[in-house]
Amino acid sequence: MSIRDTMPSLFAHAGEWEGVYTHLARDGMLLDRHRTWTRCEFPSSGPHAYVQHNRLTWEDGRTVERSFGGIYRDGLIHWDTERFVGYGWETREGVLMLRLDRKDEPGVHFVETIQLAADGRTRARTWQWFEDGAPTRRTLCDEWRVASEP
Repeated sequence: MSIRDTMPSLFAHAGEWEGVYTHLARDGMLLDRHRTWTRCEFPSSGPHAYVQHNRLTWEDGRTVERSFGGIYRDGLIHWDTERFVGYGWETREGVLMLRLDRKDEPGVHFVETIQLAADGRTRARTWQWFEDGAPTRRTLCDEWRVASEP
């Protein structure tokens, strides 16, 4: 089966998104908040089935830009970057799920849930962070579409 057969809802995320990431401690205390721009693309050729580009911007002017690609294998998208390794899948309800283990933070992983609104113009992402198996923090990502993939 192809990635389009296994993960059809994934392709509805193609395009550019802007939003806000809010990082919270387990007790709800604010740890960090920053703006984000994300582009999700599905190259028709090359080694990656999915490529994501991110630009994170903080109120103090700091900016971080990253890009990473994933390969499709065994019904999953797999990532292996310098910062994390993991995989993603789609539920029967079209919800995207990711399990990513941090290489830059040994013993830390997060599980991400991504749900597109019915109108396709907004999405919610939630990251549940674990350290040595125990929940430690959460990231709430509220995003809105600013451009569709051509």
